[in-house]
Amino acid sequence: MIEPAAAKKQDADYVFYELTRSICPHCRRVIDAKILLRDNKVYMAKRCPDCGPFEALVYGDAEMYVNLAKFNKPGTLPLAFGTEIKEGCPLDCGLCPDHQQHACLGIIEVNSACNMNCPLCFASARPGFSLTTEEVDAILDDFVRTEGSPEVVQFSGGEPTIHPQILNFVRAAKARDIPFVMINTNGKRIANDDWFLAELNEVRPSLYFQFDGFDSETYRIIRGEPDILAEKMRALDRLASIGLAVTLVPAIERGVNEHEIGKIIELAIQHPAVRGINFQSAFHAGRHMQHDPMQRITIPDVITCIEEQTQGQFVASDFVPVPCCFPTCNSVTYAFIDGEKVTPLPRVVNVYDYLDYITNRVMPDFSLEIKRALEGLWSSSSVPGSQKSAEQFALSCQACGLPESVTVGDLAQNMLMIMLQDFMDPWTFNQKNLMKCCKEFLLPGGKQVPFCSYNTIGYREQAHAQLEAMEPERRRAKRDGVPYEPRPVVFDMSNHPGRERAPAHPS
Repeated sequence: MIEPAAAKKQDADYVFYELTRSICPHCRRVIDAKILLRDNKVYMAKRCPDCGPFEALVYGDAEMYVNLAKFNKPGTLPLAFGTEIKEGCPLDCGLCPDHQQHACLGIIEVNSACNMNCPLCFASARPGFSLTTEEVDAILDDFVRTEGSPEVVQFSGGEPTIHPQILNFVRAAKARDIPFVMINTNGKRIANDDWFLAELNEVRPSLYFQFDGFDSETYRIIRGEPDILAEKMRALDRLASIGLAVTLVPAIERGVNEHEIGKIIELAIQHPAVRGINFQSAFHAGRHMQHDPMQRITIPDVITCIEEQTQGQFVASDFVPVPCCFPTCNSVTYAFIDGEKVTPLPRVVNVYDYLDYITNRVMPDFSLEIKRALEGLWSSSSVPGSQKSAEQFALSCQACGLPESVTVGDLAQNMLMIMLQDFMDPWTFNQKNLMKCCKEFLLPGGKQVPFCSYNTIGYREQAHAQLEAMEPERRRAKRDGVPYEPRPVVFDMSNHPGRERAPAHPS
């Protein structure tokens, strides 16, 4: 008797790398998700029992993704937490005691209104609420309570420059000895309002400046205004005239403006106001265009564009992951600019060895001091152009020997930071990354919500609904000339679909 041929088993076309928790992009139920390595890329696959299977590109280089684990620095816990553990991550944000990192950067949305209507806007900016001085003072006080000595606070919106009290908010932050105060802006008011420019010169914040490229088509697609480049350049020139430091913030969308990355870096090198760039892969939360989650642009894709478009001024090995958050969320480099010569710091100091928290290589005797300086630079609390970052850069360069004629002041003027940021949207949300997030939205009542859960889980919707409902009371207090009594934002996740956690399921 001839036995039938045995069926031949087949290998999967991917490596199952890890299991995590994510959310359904449609109903936001918390579900299990698999991280898969396939064709040297990283994908997330998940299945919602109600909405079906989903898959999204997470990272464009699987080898890099796996190798970055050794740059995962032990977290630093805050002095106090804002919520208890009840429903489990990610439904207890505030911060809860399960969170593994303090707030390197605190973000305060001072208003929801904007003087633009961008097709791409994670904040879904529209008229709604405008925080009072009492509310912002209370938020800042709570930030000091939980951090002790907070380093960076960023005023955002909406468009914060149109808030009538924005300059006082900057003063209030500085009065609490928060050394680095930033305004997140599209630059319109700076370009056109002489009084406001003079006031900025007095209070001296850093500017986090929306700048997506040079092509009118880029601005038509991303911002809905094809002819705003001249206005943005005028704002940058006016900021240079008063010596304020600017970080350009381009949102990079595949098929729209990735070809302009090199030109943005060229502007940063040449323009006297610009001290840094934060390239942000477009993430599809809030208001966004149609997109294919399998074709996202990720950090490795941006690095490839940089390498190709700068003709070797910057290469992939110049970019080192930021260890304070999960190392696949950010990468950064610093460079000393001397005329036409650009010297990235990782080419003269072995940053990779100093920030390797797993391999534990043996370093020289002076390594601890340099390691601390590099940890300060490779942190979400580092502010380009600041005295502190220049001092840390100079200390890091003890090993490479900067010319004696170069002062810390020279470094502040001639040092460029390039950061690559990949926020998570509902398609790529990963609870593991969330638990180490160090960028938190600060809300009335003491809640601090990590950036990627605020914009994906439903926290933003709840917060905005409550803050908008308080607006008539704010207006009455202003009309009657009486202090406004701040009321806390309270989150209720008891009916959130995430409470019905779905089991892992093949997709």
